[in-house]
This record gives sequence, C-alpha cells and structure tokens, in this order.
Amino acid sequence: MSFIGTILSNLTIRDSKPALIEIHGKEKVVTTCEQLQKDARRVRGFLKTSKVHEGDRVVLLGPNGSRWSACDLGILMHGAVCVPLYSRQDPKELAFMAQDCEPSLVIVSDESLKKDLCKVWPEACRVALYEEVFAHDVDMGEPHTVGKEDLVTIIYTSGTSGNPKGVMINRGNVDYMLEQAVSRFSLAFEDPHAEQEVFHFLPWCFAGSRIVLWTQLFRGNPLMVSTDLKNLPQEMQTANPEYYLNVPAILERIKTGVGEALRTKGGVIYNLYVRGRLADEKKRTQSLTLSERMSLWLARKIVFPAIKKKIGRNLKFLICGSAALAEETQRWFHMIGIRILQVYGLTETTAIVTIDYPGREEAGKVGHVLEGCEAKVTDEGEMICRGPNIFPGYWKRPEETSEVLKEGWFYTGDQAEVDQQGNWKIVGRVKNILVPESGHNIAPEPLEEALRERCQDIEHVVIVGHGRPHLCAIVTGNVGSHDLNRALDQLNETVPHYKRVRSVVQYAEGFSVENGLLTANQKLKRKVIEQHLEEQLREAYERNARS
Repeated sequence: MSFIGTILSNLTIRDSKPALIEIHGKEKVVTTCEQLQKDARRVRGFLKTSKVHEGDRVVLLGPNGSRWSACDLGILMHGAVCVPLYSRQDPKELAFMAQDCEPSLVIVSDESLKKDLCKVWPEACRVALYEEVFAHDVDMGEPHTVGKEDLVTIIYTSGTSGNPKGVMINRGNVDYMLEQAVSRFSLAFEDPHAEQEVFHFLPWCFAGSRIVLWTQLFRGNPLMVSTDLKNLPQEMQTANPEYYLNVPAILERIKTGVGEALRTKGGVIYNLYVRGRLADEKKRTQSLTLSERMSLWLARKIVFPAIKKKIGRNLKFLICGSAALAEETQRWFHMIGIRILQVYGLTETTAIVTIDYPGREEAGKVGHVLEGCEAKVTDEGEMICRGPNIFPGYWKRPEETSEVLKEGWFYTGDQAEVDQQGNWKIVGRVKNILVPESGHNIAPEPLEEALRERCQDIEHVVIVGHGRPHLCAIVTGNVGSHDLNRALDQLNETVPHYKRVRSVVQYAEGFSVENGLLTANQKLKRKVIEQHLEEQLREAYERNARS
C-alpha cells in the first residue's frame, strides 16, 4: 500500500481520535481523524470543480495548521502535485516559484497572502482562499491511484544562480522515507508502538518538516502543531512533547537563554551550574579533582535536572537537522540530560540520508546512513549517495539535474568524513550555497551582486554565513563606512529576514592572485578567504551578538 493509502486507512480506523492538535497559547484545538479526512475530501471536490487534473501542480501557501494538512492530503488524494511555498519568502522568489511550476490552481490561507502574491504575479492563475475551498461539498469518490514513479510534490530549494529549483519527489521516495523514519526513531522508545507526544513548529513547506507531518499521519500518531512562533515558549509548555524537530539556531538560543537567566539570578545555583559545566567539559580529556567531582555530582543532582524540566518536562530527545550543530551545543544538552539525534539530508534526498541511532550519537557527527541507502566519499572529499530516497530530478531543469545525478549517484555538494563505525561527519561545503543556523538555503552570488550595485567603490565582496548565526559580508576596496552601511541598509530592505547581511568585515589588503585569495583567472577562493579572515569574522559576529 502507498503512504497515501496508509494515511487514509489510519484516518478511517482512528475516526474520532485526534489527528492534529493545534496549540493556541495554553489551549489545544483538536482536529479528529474523521474531520481531517472530511476536509481533505472537500479539497478534492473543489479540485474536481476547478478542473484540476491528475498530475497538475497545485500551489499551497499558508501557515501550518489542520487546514494546510487537509489541503495537502486532498491534493494527494486527487493525484495532483502539491507545491508548498513559504509564506515569508522573498516576494520575487515566491512569484518565480509559483510561475515556474506552471500550476493549475493556487490555494492560499487568507486574503492578505492572496494580495501579496497577486501584487508580484498579476497574471496569476486562479487563486482560491481556504474559505472558498472548505465551503465545498465532501467528495466521497475513491482516491486516485498514485503510481510509484508519479510525482507527489515539488519542493523548491535555492540554486547557485539565485533562481530556486523545483525538487521533484515521487511516491516511491516518500514510501521509503516514512518507513525508515518510523523504524529509526522508534528505537528511542521502550514501546515503539505506543502513542507519542510529538510537537512541530517548523514550516511544512520544507522537506524535513513535511516528512515529520507525513510520518505521524502514516503511523497513526497525533501531531501537535504550533500556530504562533512568537509565543513558542508557551506553546512548548502546553504541548509538553516527548520530542520535536529543531534547527541549530533554536538550540543555540535555548542554551544561551538558560545561561543568561542563571547568570542574572546569580547566587549558589549559578555558581554550581558554572562549576558543574566546567567539570563536565574537563572530564572528556582530563581526570577531575575531588572538588570537581563533587561539583559535577551536585550539579547533576540539583541544577541540570531543573534546567531539563524547564526546557521540557516530558522530553525524551530532540531531533536536529538542516544545518551544522556546534559540538559544544550538543554536549551541553547531553550534560543536562537531553539527547540530540542529528539528521543529515537535503531536499533532493527526500530530507534524510543519515540519522543518529539512539544511544550511539556523537557530538559533531550526523549518524548512520539509512538502511537501503548507500553513501561514499569521492576523491575530492564530496559525499555522494544513492538509494530509494534520491529524487528523480529538478522540475524542467535537465542540465542542472545532470550536474548532480551521475550514474545513479547524487552529488550532495557537502564535504564529509566517515569513521570505521559508519558514523558520518559533515566538514564543509563543496558548493557555494550557504546554510546558516536558521536552516535556509541561500545563494551568496545574487546578494553580492546586489551589494556591489549599491556601492560602486566595492572591489570584491564575499558573503559568508554557513553554519553561523547570520550572514556577514567581507568587503574590499576604497569604501567609506557611511557608504557601505547605507548600501547594506538598502540591500536588507529588499530581502527577507534570513537573507539580511547583519555584519561586515572590511579587508584593506584586498584579494589578489599574489596573496592567494584569487585564482589565476581572478575567481574568488571563497573557503580560503573565509579561513584567512576567521579572526576578523569571529570579532564581527561577537560585536553583533553584543549589540
């Protein structure tokens, strides 16, 4: 049975039980399995009326919630291809993606989003609001049979040219991935078949988030959903989950927030926290003194459990993916009693290539390759992989597809290492795409060009930020600070929050062939430049953190 058939079967069997639980502050709003399936059938009925055919693309634009899921499921039932877009995307990129997939219909959650989309895409195809879609009669027809090679979704990811690419995912990709996700994460529980309290707040338009949603529906497990990211701490308390998916930026924020809160209060507890943390760090490489052992024992008895309870009383573990997680951060969570299971993958790999085995996780490593998937390192140090999770190609981009799919192997663009136990570590990027701690894929070239256009005195500019808190520009040339700051302000006004350049390093010496920062044909040696200026970059990020 396909993953779609399994999900529909679960909804029928579970009937009045919860499928999705929206968290609104301190309140839980339940959508039953019966209601979710009924709403999905309303969506399918609307698609029929709108003359959407099997294989047609349908754009879905809106925040997480039961209606978003019903739209996604209704599109799948109809045999159409769901193209989810990020509601906070750069408007120009949003318009590009919406047009690029050539949709028959666009479904948006509210009038505001509809106006924003039509402003940048005046000639848009039919755009329907949730209000109109869910007013339709329930369609009780049999779901369309989706073949293993049939597309079920197109998820857009950034390309090196700046134009996003549509990653095509077929039913076979998802069938395989859901089985693997259920199998691997169930190892963290004594009773893998028991109902688990799972919370989710990352946008479902991204591949990893979509897999979380589909995995819970696939295994017949209710999923708690955030409705207001501005109220996330309260929502997490209300949800009190056993686990949830994170990006590194969230975990960094939690760690920093705990440290700041304890420092502000001061006193015996803060001193014990500091001593316990120092002892925990030292014990990895050195023997502890009696005093240090006592400090660590007391911290483990008194302080660390209290911190864990504050973060999540019911937490069994946390999942982290989408960007590099600092080893120090992973060790900090382990210190207070919360395991971090790392996941590595790309949209092109249906979100996952490796996952930590519960109990075998190592700080700085991203786990073992999924069963049925293969991975190896090329002579150039690039990780390549093949298996049922690998996408069939980019939407209407055969040349770019052939660049990454060669003889059945997908070239990830990531430099990696693997130890004798098969545990993988991602050590850098082969490609120029940056993935800061927010988890967004960002092509630096369009931002660099836009900055040069706004400040003619710039000779060279390199945008960095992979695995870092935000983007930073390294600039050369006879540029005044006033002109440079003005150009940065102008650039930041035109891009979404995750593409804003928040720090700058001016390098007086400049880049040249002679100092080894340019190639013989005058191309930037990006990684060499970033390594060469690491100290200045560290200072720039520290200044930004203090401001």
